[in-house]
Amino acid sequence: MNQTFTLKEKTKQIFVMLIPILITQLGMFSMVFFNTIMSGKYSSSDLAAVAIGSSIWSPIFTGISGILLAVSPIAAQRFGEKRGREVASVVRHGLYLSLMIALVVIVLGVFFLDPILDKMNLPSAVHETAFDYLAGLSYGILPLFIFNVLRSFIYALGKTRVVMYILLLSLPINFFLNYVLIFGYWGFPELGGAGAGYATSITYWVITAMTVFIVKTQDPFSSFSVFENLRHFSFEECKEILKIGVPMGLSTFFETSMFAVVTILLSKFNVTTIAAYQSALNIVSFLYMIPISISMAQTVLVGYEVGSGRYKDAKSYSWLGIYLAILIAIITGVFVVLFRYQVAGFYSNETEVINLTAHFLIFALFFQICDAIQATAQAALRGYKDVNLAFIMTLIAYWLICLPVGYGLANFTDLGATGYWLGLTVGLLAAGIALSWRLLYIQKYKFIDTQKLNAL
Repeated sequence: MNQTFTLKEKTKQIFVMLIPILITQLGMFSMVFFNTIMSGKYSSSDLAAVAIGSSIWSPIFTGISGILLAVSPIAAQRFGEKRGREVASVVRHGLYLSLMIALVVIVLGVFFLDPILDKMNLPSAVHETAFDYLAGLSYGILPLFIFNVLRSFIYALGKTRVVMYILLLSLPINFFLNYVLIFGYWGFPELGGAGAGYATSITYWVITAMTVFIVKTQDPFSSFSVFENLRHFSFEECKEILKIGVPMGLSTFFETSMFAVVTILLSKFNVTTIAAYQSALNIVSFLYMIPISISMAQTVLVGYEVGSGRYKDAKSYSWLGIYLAILIAIITGVFVVLFRYQVAGFYSNETEVINLTAHFLIFALFFQICDAIQATAQAALRGYKDVNLAFIMTLIAYWLICLPVGYGLANFTDLGATGYWLGLTVGLLAAGIALSWRLLYIQKYKFIDTQKLNAL
């Protein structure tokens, strides 16, 4: 990363970081896509099992990833302050935390996975495959968490293309492993849907091995000597990561679980409504990768400028990211609304499902704009390491506004399932307004532009 002086330079820098992050996110989405599609080709029972396994794992993974991704803003600020040794120390302690958290998740899985699946009253074949899928996935938990820490370090230095290349190289490996382990080709065992879990785990080990090799041998990463002095451990360093990471992780967890709860509440409606909602949600979730990619770049850039003491530039990056996310949300939202029937047609051949999905997608424009605002405003606050109040704001917005408003509109008006879309939109808008207010507040009163003060 370099210091920038004009809006044009800042826009160019954010795009240089953004595009590789977006491709990386698409790569990670593709792995889930491969798991789902190939399991479905094997059998509908295995598809259901993989879908259930993914629904259990996804909130846990996104929440814990939020904790470990706290390495990014902390390391970016230290990098901006030109404190290279402390950058390495932050990364090392992130690796320690990834090991400890992975062990906790695995142990909890041993004791609670079977009881959770029992409570779901699944057919025995689905239950067994879902368990085996998650068991296979568990072998990849440790390398996945290690990769997230190293990815945060790489992002903190602004070298986002490196991670993109690693993910792109891993996709053919993941596709091949899914193919041979699910269907049992070329002498490999035929594991069905469970094979998707093992394929994903092996891929995570490959991704992590490539990342470790690059961090150890390639400049500028090798100059930080991240893997040296591993015996040194400080509770204070871990505490700093957790202080930033836990609110980040919980915010992500509560947002992800909110959508899971809405899905459960929708189960009272007919199959057509559930299918249409899932189709529409899948579309907006896919498009959400754009603001989430902007937000990841934004957190690093804001953190880097804050660490360098250039608060004016940090402020510029904060609002540039928000405006850019809103603009892209409007463009993609209008496109989806205009071509909603064609887009819905990708997900179903049934006229009723297509029509209802298209109806839900009308609300996608407003939903995406509100989601873009809250995601990027929250990302800017993370760059300032201001996360505690933001966590409380998002908790209130997601669970005390989104769900009650959606439930009330869906069950006590004639809106039906549409009420949940309106509830989600209202809650995300509330989060966006609150987080933007908090951002304005800290920029005005906590991170004051000293050059402006001196001029006065």
